[in-house]
Amino acid sequence: MEATAFGSVRGGYVPRFSRHLRPSFTSYLFLRRQCGAVLNSTSTVPAKGFTFNCRSQMEPVNGDMESFSLMMLSPLDGRYQPKVKELQPFFSEYGLIFHRVLVEVKWLLKLSEIPEVKEVPTFSQGTRAFLENIIQEFSLSDAREVKEIEKVTNHDVKAVEYFLKQKCKSHPEISKVLEFFHFACTSEDINNLAYGLMLKEAMNTVMFPFMANLCKAFCTLAKDNAHVSMLSRTHGQSASPTTLGKEMAIFAYRLGYRAQRTSEVRIFGKFAGAVGNYNAHKISYPEIDWPRIAQEFVTSLGLQFNPYVTQIEPHDYMAELFDNITMFNNVLADFDDDVWNYISLGYFKQLTKEGEIGSSTMPHKVNPIDFENSRGNLYMANQNLSGLSMKLPISRMQRDLVDSTLLRNVGVGLAHSLLAYKNALQGIKKLQVNELRLTEDLEKNWEVLAEAIQTVMRRYAVPEPYEKLKELTRGRAVNKENISSFIQNLDLPEEPKSNLLNLTPHLYIGEAENLARSIDEVLGPLSGLKIN
Repeated sequence: MEATAFGSVRGGYVPRFSRHLRPSFTSYLFLRRQCGAVLNSTSTVPAKGFTFNCRSQMEPVNGDMESFSLMMLSPLDGRYQPKVKELQPFFSEYGLIFHRVLVEVKWLLKLSEIPEVKEVPTFSQGTRAFLENIIQEFSLSDAREVKEIEKVTNHDVKAVEYFLKQKCKSHPEISKVLEFFHFACTSEDINNLAYGLMLKEAMNTVMFPFMANLCKAFCTLAKDNAHVSMLSRTHGQSASPTTLGKEMAIFAYRLGYRAQRTSEVRIFGKFAGAVGNYNAHKISYPEIDWPRIAQEFVTSLGLQFNPYVTQIEPHDYMAELFDNITMFNNVLADFDDDVWNYISLGYFKQLTKEGEIGSSTMPHKVNPIDFENSRGNLYMANQNLSGLSMKLPISRMQRDLVDSTLLRNVGVGLAHSLLAYKNALQGIKKLQVNELRLTEDLEKNWEVLAEAIQTVMRRYAVPEPYEKLKELTRGRAVNKENISSFIQNLDLPEEPKSNLLNLTPHLYIGEAENLARSIDEVLGPLSGLKIN
């Protein structure tokens, strides 16, 4: 089984997990017995039928992982777990504990580099490697040990401190400085950096690649169908024609723009003690420039430094990040609604898969389930993300605990978003353009040329162009013949009259085809999306 390894990326630490992603520790904590057995809330022994490989994964002895997932309260950990498992290493209880351990260890290492902190001498290379190894080799077994300590302390961050002291008490160098674990820290010094790292790593390694894939899928749809004429529908009624490709290019551009704005969000961290003033730091070592040390430490983790804080980092960046993701999701929801209607109109067919059922009672149906599932999960995602965005930046006085429980849900909105992205991508792969149906609709709506005719009439000063076209087309059946007859009787020069006579709804698309074909050039590269 592969070990967990960590690599430095722009000063931060991005996990490289094994192909067997670690399960949520919460799942273990709340479900200790296999489906059908009695739940025992005090047991510390893994459920019968399941074994925990402490380094990488939870495996059902009898291959009955499905029974385990059937008991989950959240569909994200049950039915949809295979589609959101990429986020588990970041936002599970395990992920939070791991990132807390990382911050605590890195802080002790930083203290050993400050000459004025003589009580923590410069560590030897071997000692530094020992501490780094605690991060690199952190396992599910370690996380369980932290949870056992938490049962006594009833404090999750203090449990991490005690875990590290136990881990290092026999080490000859570190045992002398154990009390410098968590030195001058409030819990939020550890938590805010842990959550910042979790969000940054999850966005860069999971969310942005899927956001980029969506943009690329729309770009492909745009270019492949740049020439495919389609009747527009403003207010649900026939309107000037467009091309299918140009409509897809709109979504590509909107999604790409929002993804780029999301990548520009800067994730902040604080490390200024109980109320943001370095009180404990200053009384212990008055000669040290603690704001500078804090800035060096926070930026060494790959986060932006926030110099003005209370007990907590105020979470403004989270609100900005979640608002941007919500806006990205709204664009995708707009597409889901449009493509649902296009399928209903017959503009798209859906490729079928052998054995799949569209409707339990109507055999002919192929329901647009991927886009409906995407739409539903976007709703759930945005409810979560919008709620966090509104509440997280508000904390009474120097700190209240409302954000503590809210922050444990930051992965929920991202997981529903990820699920929506995957379903939309899956649905797009099944789409097959029905050009015959598109042409049929255009041929039935010759009245859409009224805009073209009256605009040319305006250019050549033909009186009352709008009113005359309104009389011809509004509430009346319009076809090629009566349109041609109307044009023939116009007092126009031969060339523009000939152009209008040769015009069809299929050809009246303006620059739509060119707009669709140039989407890559306009949008620019998206493969490198990341928060720096």
